[in-house]
Amino acid sequence: MVAMGAVPRQLVWDNEGAVGCWRRGRPTLTEEFEAFRGSLGIGVHLCRPRDPEAKGLTERNNGYFETSFLPGRSFTGPGDFNNQMGDFLVRANGRHSRRIGCAPTTRWATDREAMLGLPPAPPAIGWRNRLRLPRDHYVRLASNDYSVDPGVVGRFVDVVADLSTVTITCAGAVVGTHPRCWARHQSITDPAHREKALELAHRARAVKDRPPAPAAVVVEARDLSVYDTVFGTTAVTAPLTGVITDEEVA
Repeated sequence: MVAMGAVPRQLVWDNEGAVGCWRRGRPTLTEEFEAFRGSLGIGVHLCRPRDPEAKGLTERNNGYFETSFLPGRSFTGPGDFNNQMGDFLVRANGRHSRRIGCAPTTRWATDREAMLGLPPAPPAIGWRNRLRLPRDHYVRLASNDYSVDPGVVGRFVDVVADLSTVTITCAGAVVGTHPRCWARHQSITDPAHREKALELAHRARAVKDRPPAPAAVVVEARDLSVYDTVFGTTAVTAPLTGVITDEEVA
């Protein structure tokens, strides 16, 4: 859509779970896709279940790619696949098609005139989630686990993913970034996160193994007047003058 500078008036989907499904005889879009559709101002047509005629055009395109693009090719990853597909489409769209009687590129101008303009602000795309980072300092996305800086364990982190990158932030600071993995049930670990986790584990173990400090002994301060009471003595309060009277001598 960006390459053509316009968007179609309606999108057609064959009951893709991320887009929507039929419930009680009515098509229902997911909340995320409803927001995406609304930002573009377009309609969506969900094919009914078990309706092969409605999706015949898409199936013919898939069959064409399987027989004309995939044979004899190898790919190092999703990025390499998309690059080779882009180069192939440039050549394929410039070829004469017997079904439409011309090359597809000759009809682009007419198609663009019938389409809608791009919205002033691009729609929000990708996958977003907010969660409290568990003790194992990993977040899960599409069955894969991605490591996060263990220094933010127990705090809330925001996970944002697109087709190529997974980024984790905490209070606006990036605490993890990884290339998107398209395999399943994989653990993707940043070496810096592994080293910091080991350092924190050793530090916690050293504190745990350290012997506890002896408790302070509190000694009661005894009131000395108690001894005067026990022995029957009293404190002298009159000052001494140094003169001995006759009564004292007797």
